Parts: sequence; C-alpha cells; structure tokens
Amino acid sequence: MFDLQKRLDSLKTDFTTTWQKLKIDERLDKMAALEAEVAVPEIWNNPDYARTKTTELAAMHDELDPWTLLQTQIKDISELMELGDESLSDEFSGQLEAMEQSFNELKIALRFTGKYDHNDAILRITAGAGGTEAMDWSSMLERMYLRWAERHKVKVQILDRIVGEEAGIKTVVMEMSGHNIYGQLRSEHGTHRLVRLSPFNADHLRQTSFALVEVLPVIRDDSEVQIDPKDLRIDVYHSGGHGGQSVNTTNSAVRITHIPTNTVVAIQNERSQLQNKEKAMEILRGKLQQMMQEQNAESVDKLRAGESASWGQQIRNYVLHPYKLVKDTRTKYEENDADAVLDGAIDNFITAFLDN
Repeated sequence: MFDLQKRLDSLKTDFTTTWQKLKIDERLDKMAALEAEVAVPEIWNNPDYARTKTTELAAMHDELDPWTLLQTQIKDISELMELGDESLSDEFSGQLEAMEQSFNELKIALRFTGKYDHNDAILRITAGAGGTEAMDWSSMLERMYLRWAERHKVKVQILDRIVGEEAGIKTVVMEMSGHNIYGQLRSEHGTHRLVRLSPFNADHLRQTSFALVEVLPVIRDDSEVQIDPKDLRIDVYHSGGHGGQSVNTTNSAVRITHIPTNTVVAIQNERSQLQNKEKAMEILRGKLQQMMQEQNAESVDKLRAGESASWGQQIRNYVLHPYKLVKDTRTKYEENDADAVLDGAIDNFITAFLDN
C-alpha cells in the first residue's frame, strides 16, 4: 500500500498543478454561467445566437468533463485508500493505473494554451506556380488533410473549391470543427514542397511543385477582431459550379476585400448570399488575426499590406524521388514512409511542432 500511496500522492500533486495552470476553476465558472444563459427559454428568440451558445457549451463540456471526472475519481480512491484495506491493493493498483493513463492523455491540453487554440479552423490550400503539376499536388494535400480529419472524427465542411482544367485543384477552402482543431493544425501553415517524377509529361521528368496551406482560426465574434466597415469592399456575383437546377440563377457568391491590406476572401458554396457573407467574414477575421500575429500588430489598423509570411515560409518537403522522405524544415522531424504521411499520418509532425 505504501508504493500505491506514493503513486497517488504524485498523481494528486501533478493533477493539482496542471488544474491550476489550465485555470480549470475559472473555465468551470464560465461554463456554469453559459449553462444558466442557455437555460433561459428567451434565448431562442434569436435562434442563430442560441445555436452558437449551445455549440459553445457542448464544446466546453467535452473539454472540461474529463477533468472533473478524474478529480472525483482521485478524491474517491484517496478516501478508500485511507481505510488501509490491504485486500483491495490489486483493485486500487488497477484503478490508479487507469487514472494515470487518463491524466497523461489530458495533459496534452497543456500544448494548447494559445488564445485561439481551442477554436475550429479554416484550412485553405492554393496551388503554386507550375500549372497542372501544382494543382495535382494541391489535391494530394487536400486528400491528406481529409484523411487526417476522418481518422480523428473531425467534422469537415467544404466552403469553396475550384478545380483545375486538366487535373487537381486551384484552391480549396474547408472548415474543420472539433476539439483543439486550430491548435493542432496551425503547425501546417506555410508552403509545402513536393519533388517527384512527373505523371503529366511524356519524359516522366523530375518535377518540383509548391502549394500554400493557410490555417486560420474561426473567429465568429466580430468583437474579437475589430474591422472598420468602411475598409471593406463587398462584391456579389454568380456562383460557379457544374450546372444543374437553380445554379447560377442568383448573385449568391460573395467577395470581400479588406482595402488597407488588400486581403481578399471569396465564398460561393452556400445558396444564400447572407450565409456566404458570414463565412467570408469569418475567414477574413482569421486572416487578419494571422497577419496581426505575423506582424506583431496590436490591432487591424496597424497592419501593413503585403507583409504576410505566405509563400515565403517553406515548412515541409515531400520527396518521392529518387528516395522517399518527408521532412519538416522547422523542427527537422522526418519520416521515410511518405505514402503514409500523404494518407493522413501527420500526427508526429504536429506533435514535433507543438513540442518544439
């Protein structure tokens, strides 16, 4: 029982330290206040606001309930072990081992302490120069992230997608929803480089292709990023698509330009012009927040045009010929199984970035 007590004391100390570091008490108070707000029937007089708050509450429960459950389990086993019943040593050992494992999994949350790490993410892939080669490479990256999302049961909504003339995609914009999604995927922000034998020319020559991956936090609250409406130019136009009933019959597509920084966001996925505008504003807030971080700017009006890292920051090389290797230029982490990485096995790259 002495060894079990030492393990329990160590767990209790580490748990308390982590609880305080993550400010769990403060977040539980916020959750309680949100529960009280959602419980008021009048909240549904504004259905969009109500849905936003109930979704926020569900996410808080997903995050905090495991912590309160483990806290209760630690308290219960502490009280039982104080009774000193040696016949229950094996049972205590099993319970303690399960709690230690649960705590190790929960400590991963320590990696996500950024302001927007808990938010959903907008992921935008844009083909670089190189025509069909680059567009095919962009579609390979799209598949890689979709496979990663599938493995982690992450909800994905395609907001915009423009296909290439021959193959691949020119650009795709997707929203990924889940626990700590932006915190996980922010490691992917930057230029991705592919080296391979080209499948698109008769000589099968070695080809280098580039694609830009932008990862932006979803910021639904317009008070988070203050944008002067006078700085926006909003254009509406016919949505593009493959044709069919009711397609291209209304000006539902929306393009928003933030004039001071010349930042442009276009969305045409939704049927409703209003929905497209809301999504475009979410993405614009995320892009401006990203620029504020890159430029160390305190507010949007301090931003300078044309100074985003964008294409200048090459973060990862994918070599498929003459050997196979995927290497991150920032962390130096690498893997030889390039096929597995392109099939969505990017967790080790994400972990290396977070631990760096």
